[in-house]
Amino acid sequence: METYLVGGAVRDRLLGRSVKDRDWVVTGSSPEEMIGLGFRPVGKDFPVFLHPQSHEEYALARTERKVAPGYHGFSFHASPEVTIEEDLRRRDLTINAIAEDMHGQLIDPYGGQQDIADRCLRHVSDAFAEDPVRVLRSARFAARLAPYGFALADETMQLMRDMVASGEVDALVAERVWQELGQVLTEPQASVFFSVLRDCRALIRLFPELDALFGVPQTEIHHPEIDTGLHTMLALDYAATAGMAAEVCFAVLCHDFGKAVTAAKYWPHHRGHERTGVRIVEAFCSRLRVPRRFRDLAKLVCEYHTHCHRAVELRPASVLRLLEAIDAFRRPQRLDDFVAACLADARGRKGFDDIGYPQAGILAEALAAARAVDISGLCRQGNSGEKLKRLIRSQRVAAIKAQRALPSDDLSG
Repeated sequence: METYLVGGAVRDRLLGRSVKDRDWVVTGSSPEEMIGLGFRPVGKDFPVFLHPQSHEEYALARTERKVAPGYHGFSFHASPEVTIEEDLRRRDLTINAIAEDMHGQLIDPYGGQQDIADRCLRHVSDAFAEDPVRVLRSARFAARLAPYGFALADETMQLMRDMVASGEVDALVAERVWQELGQVLTEPQASVFFSVLRDCRALIRLFPELDALFGVPQTEIHHPEIDTGLHTMLALDYAATAGMAAEVCFAVLCHDFGKAVTAAKYWPHHRGHERTGVRIVEAFCSRLRVPRRFRDLAKLVCEYHTHCHRAVELRPASVLRLLEAIDAFRRPQRLDDFVAACLADARGRKGFDDIGYPQAGILAEALAAARAVDISGLCRQGNSGEKLKRLIRSQRVAAIKAQRALPSDDLSG
């Protein structure tokens, strides 16, 4: 029985990155022996165990064989005879196929250390083409390691294109696609993930709503980068680099989906793209089974981001309607997330990455003023029902107006 540290922990240490999680492979053992040593089995498809003290994952060395299309189309073989070299061969990229034994010696049969030195993402073997998830994983690693100068090897990119052309990526299940997307959203150069997918022609198959944005022009005075797809990538990278939450980054990714369906005769203008985009965001989230908290924020940012940009000129009642629409009174954090996404949209433009954004303070102060209205006092005065609602709204509008000395506004609509 031999135990090896494998995968990301070895790779990240060689890169000088902090190691967060450690995974282990065990050779020369069996499920019965592992259980006898106190390990707790957790693997469904192949033998994986949790260490009795550290709770880290220990997997028995295994080989795999493609038996059907798609991500789940594999049979696995784990036995004491499987070597560490055989186990490493089934991995995706050479930089992830390095092991370290208990004496600190590296086992690197596929040239991972050289590829780390060369900043190259290269597939281990032709078995790479058997698993469509590896297209997504390779794009994700390209994004994660872009700050270190990594890029995909030409032969690996060609292999990925062949996988897309053969229809292999079409077999990916929604949950697995979302898992990879969710992990890459907060990478400082998350845009690389999408550029790699676009380069291997997988973007249109997996994220057609996003692919459709490329080539769609916007007004140059507001968007010097012109291309809507490029603007989306700039905004996403700004959000991720600024440390914004994954939900915010996802909302940024989706905020301009409506521009993809603007008729070309109206270009570069996109009137009404905000509401048009909401149904596209809904369909996108439904198809990928995106968690509700991501979906809800993305829909709100899509529909109301231009309202936020115009907060300086909005009348008090319009400001109140915006705060109500994003449910800011019940969920103040929602306003912070909403404004953060709008800030990324405003700064995710060529030459605009450090502009001021007073809208954030305006809306925060407006919410504070409106929340200060004494609703319990209005109730004690005997007000209820629709009359109470009108009074609350009237006083909130007055509070926002007094706080900012904004122009008067009617309460209709």
